Amino acid sequence: MIYINAFIFCGVVCAIGQMILENTKMTPGDLNTILVITGAFLSCVGLYELFLEWAGGGATMPIMNFGHVVFQGAYNGFKETGILGLLNGLLSSSAVLTFTIIISFLVTILFKPKH
Repeated sequence: MIYINAFIFCGVVCAIGQMILENTKMTPGDLNTILVITGAFLSCVGLYELFLEWAGGGATMPIMNFGHVVFQGAYNGFKETGILGLLNGLLSSSAVLTFTIIISFLVTILFKPKH
């Protein structure tokens, strides 16, 4: 059943995103930002944990999970050591994304795309 729940959750998120892209003048970057903020907000109010329990890995795939991870890292860091912990939590939770961006940047410098 967990596979069906994961498929449903990811499918609904992707379908909503696709409908927004097709019916508005929003760019994919705008939608990406909205989904990250939505994930952080759902984590803030405690709903994203319910999605994680219900959909399992399906809730860790959409970009909304990045907002959840960043919020949880910042919140846990703040609880432990205050404002410096908040900054440390933000940096540690987004280390994978930072690594990905740096590698992508280096690849674009090293290789020239064919037109």
